[in-house]
Amino acid sequence: MTTWSRFTEEAPHIAEVFLRRHRAAGNLCMLGTIRSDGYPRISPIEPRVFDGLLVIAGMPGTTKFRDLARDPRFCLHTATVDTNVSDGDAKLFGTVVELPDRDVHVRFAQHLFDQTGFDIRGQQFDHFYVADLTGASTVEVAGDHLDITIWKPGEGERVVRKH
Repeated sequence: MTTWSRFTEEAPHIAEVFLRRHRAAGNLCMLGTIRSDGYPRISPIEPRVFDGLLVIAGMPGTTKFRDLARDPRFCLHTATVDTNVSDGDAKLFGTVVELPDRDVHVRFAQHLFDQTGFDIRGQQFDHFYVADLTGASTVEVAGDHLDITIWKPGEGERVVRKH
């Protein structure tokens, strides 16, 4: 499994762009899932890095989590409104893995409360998903060209320049 910790070791540049854009958008990202009819669904989500894991958690019973329970594949894109992509953007690809460890849930709920004041302490999670990352990329404008940085597990980062 490629956890967030392993990903940041193998793809430090992409991880840095993702975190910068994630913070700039108030932790908002767009989550791509696959609907039951096979079409894509795009939903807002606020993923969190916690204990070396990328946690994809949210309101229980939503369609995006039903999608992930049926088909764990996802794409996570940093939200942007800048058509020039002047600060870059990042996409992460992977599958979600259910993490049933109640101790992690308790620590995560406390962390969320400490960071945001949102209190879900003492509540049970319907699903507690963490990301198993299978790919990632960034797009950055650099002068008269685009730099696209691509990562796959075990392959490191590589840059493709488009003019």
